[in-house]
Amino acid sequence: MHKHLLPLLTATLLAGCAQKATAPAATTPPPAPAAPATPPAPSYQQQADEFLRTYSAKYQQLYTQSSEAEWRSNTHIVAGDTSNAAATARANEALAAFTGSTGNIQRLRELLELEAHLTPLQVKQLRTALYNAAASPQTAAETVKLRIKAETQQTEKLYGFEYKYQGKSVTTNDLDRVLREEKNPQKRLAAWQASKAVGPTLKDGLLNLRGLRNKVVQDLGYPDYFTYQASDYGVTRPEMMEMVRKINQELRPLYRELHTYARYELAKKYGQQQVPDYLPAHWLPNRWGQDWSAMVDVKGLNLDPILAQKGPEWQVRQAERFYQSLGFPNLPETFWSKSSLYPLPAGAGYKKNNHASAWHLDLDRDVRSLMSVEPNTEWYETTHHELGHIYYYLTYTNPDVPVLLRSGANRAYHEAMGSLMGLAATQKPFLAGLGLIDPKAQTNQTQQLLKEALNYVVFIPFASGVMSEWENSFYADNLPADQLNARWWQLTKQYQGIVPPTARGENYLDPATKTHINDDPAQYYDYALSYVILFQLHDHISKQILKQDPHATNYFGNEQVGRFLRDMMSPGASADWRTLLREKTGEDLSARAMVDYFQPLMAYLKQQNKGRKYTM
Repeated sequence: MHKHLLPLLTATLLAGCAQKATAPAATTPPPAPAAPATPPAPSYQQQADEFLRTYSAKYQQLYTQSSEAEWRSNTHIVAGDTSNAAATARANEALAAFTGSTGNIQRLRELLELEAHLTPLQVKQLRTALYNAAASPQTAAETVKLRIKAETQQTEKLYGFEYKYQGKSVTTNDLDRVLREEKNPQKRLAAWQASKAVGPTLKDGLLNLRGLRNKVVQDLGYPDYFTYQASDYGVTRPEMMEMVRKINQELRPLYRELHTYARYELAKKYGQQQVPDYLPAHWLPNRWGQDWSAMVDVKGLNLDPILAQKGPEWQVRQAERFYQSLGFPNLPETFWSKSSLYPLPAGAGYKKNNHASAWHLDLDRDVRSLMSVEPNTEWYETTHHELGHIYYYLTYTNPDVPVLLRSGANRAYHEAMGSLMGLAATQKPFLAGLGLIDPKAQTNQTQQLLKEALNYVVFIPFASGVMSEWENSFYADNLPADQLNARWWQLTKQYQGIVPPTARGENYLDPATKTHINDDPAQYYDYALSYVILFQLHDHISKQILKQDPHATNYFGNEQVGRFLRDMMSPGASADWRTLLREKTGEDLSARAMVDYFQPLMAYLKQQNKGRKYTM
């Protein structure tokens, strides 16, 4: 009823009442037509839901197109052909234009101001979308476009590089094989130097990318790209560095023993009378000194001969069977038809990225892996690791997890799941159960533990020390262009106790030979944190579920283990990573489980190193 009619209607009614006793009843006038009702405004939660529904559908569509283009750029690299690069740049630009659009940023900020009225799941999605926007804000559209183009060019330059060894073209797999097996120091040196030849070709591109990456995220208030990446964990840059330095410090006593042991053992192996204070980089069985496990051949646990007979495809299929035994489903048929799992045939006419990776192309069921699987122990473990990522993707692709939160609880969780299964798949009871080794074979548990330590423990100073500190300096401290290699080798000596075999001036760029520096930047601490989480998970599984010695477990066929893993995986990023770890394992992030696991090795190493010189 319109409010200005009220006085007139009231007077009429009163007059009617006064006349009622003496006058006949008047005819009641027809009611005035009602004004159309104004629909109630949508609630804040409804507004958020409507925005997120529309946003997520478009995001998934563009994300899929971008992933498909990136897949092509990584699996079909032709020298001189720029068509893949151009298509990838277009797809990435379209995704960037959407996620970083000024309209989306404004609406995300408006909705987040209503946080108190929204559900935690809505808030988490909105924050994720705003975090994504910072990587490509269209308020800095030209810079974003330049960054995307530069990243695509850097990737093609990195993976299209032709490595030469002894006058022949070789792959990185070939160079890795030399460093694992060759005993001649001069041939090792040549292979190591060949592996670093790509570095100088990447210097200008990397310096350009630093400026572009920093400038892009500064538009949404992040001071630098490293700070931006660390914020995905809900921590500041100093908090992240404190976390990784603490991990490194907790494992330092064990690493010191391993470093001393390696110096003396390798000097003996290469016939050197003088034991150097620091390890020459080319002495180690890995291009960056991040994994020394090939130093130890555990009697009874050498899988290479039997794996060579089974072939590469068996390894991938066997990894799938492992997950199936825990109650996970078959891999989608498209995994097998669309993945690129094996080395390219001779004369293929194109190259591909040889670095193992797992892809969730559409944030739904299209999962693929990019590998170059060969029948050996290293690739056996890697296939189990990569399928850990694949099954993580598939597990959190469920109706309870929105598209925007289909990722790990944090980035380290993804690596932890993969590495956990790699560890589980190489323990003696597991291998015996598969018939890969004789269960009655006499094996030296100390040597097996040493081999594992030369992998997992040795990796920590590289990941949490060298890589994290260098990228922190590079992005946050704007490391000068004439100090890039010097800073790398300073950190390598400080954290790993490794030195270059020959002078490595600023005409080289050895950090850029690590693929992640170029195409997965400022987040290598993910891997260090993942090892800590992996041992926390393994400690819980072995002691609380299997009731087995953590050094000799067999997960195969145990559905209770499978349920535990699915419970960890299924929430994706919808759960807080700290809360999830505490609820499932009973403790916060800590290297405690990792230190405990390798504690039996300390007495052996101290005995071996008795009378030897410590230099770290």
